[in-house]
Amino acid sequence: MNVKRVCVIGGSGFIGRHIAERLAAQGVRVIIPTRRRERAKDSLIVLPSVELLTADVNDPAQLASLARGCDAVINLVGILHERRAGDFRRAHVDLTARVIAACREAGVRRYLHMSALGASEQGPSEYLRSKAAAEALVREAQGTGLATTIFRPSVVFGDGDSFLGLFARMQALAPFVPLGSPAARLQPVWVEDVAHAFAVALESAQTEGQCYELAGPLVYTLRELVELAGRLSGHPRPVIGLSDGLSRLQARVFGLLPVKLLTYDNYLSLTVDNVSAHPFPAVFGRSPSPLEPIARRYLGETGPRSRYGDYRHRAGR
Repeated sequence: MNVKRVCVIGGSGFIGRHIAERLAAQGVRVIIPTRRRERAKDSLIVLPSVELLTADVNDPAQLASLARGCDAVINLVGILHERRAGDFRRAHVDLTARVIAACREAGVRRYLHMSALGASEQGPSEYLRSKAAAEALVREAQGTGLATTIFRPSVVFGDGDSFLGLFARMQALAPFVPLGSPAARLQPVWVEDVAHAFAVALESAQTEGQCYELAGPLVYTLRELVELAGRLSGHPRPVIGLSDGLSRLQARVFGLLPVKLLTYDNYLSLTVDNVSAHPFPAVFGRSPSPLEPIARRYLGETGPRSRYGDYRHRAGR
């Protein structure tokens, strides 16, 4: 499939920026709708062939207009916390239904969908259940002529993330870290590996109708990741693992705060291992990158040169 124009819903976020950068480097015209163009333009407007458009993706008419003339649509929208009851369903399920409808109306043939590792209709959290419900809509669309691919990444790390970067910032400020769910198991995947998979899938008929788990080469406990972030950033702090009861209490208390660092739904998600039983898909032609060498560069350095390490890694230097 010769893809020349792609609309990336959620393209102004952390993963979206990396996908946009990769597609732009391949000469693909990328359309990114955003409600806050000024906030996103600094990192995206400099990319060749990337166009930021002020739009409301919750408006079906605007969605259809954005999709019109595109060879493919990528939906990356996902939230980790609800501000209001029902936000997970609105962001993951209702929006997916609208995007699929817009693809049909605009005659778009190709659709790539970001889900999450562990998505399940029987999942313990509303986050995982809503992700599974969205997947069901995508599979239904595949049966009606829209060529779809679903991606299920584990937690994604990289320069600018809110994962390891958050743990590092916490330890720069706090004398110790009271950590809920310290034994939770995760298999972090590099954002560039995720972006690469999306870019390959756009042009690969082999990936149509498939669902791929994307995970890194190693499994870590949450405690190990927090300790690693502190050590690599130069701010190692004692990590105090909380019992299950205290983990639940911490999640409920944090969920009441204006800034949602952790909620009870997050706690429930962490009760199931966020790991893959499968190797990184061979169809994407690469092995997943190890976490520590990459995290050392972006956690251990500051300033405008901090991203050069990622560029060197991509170039194999």
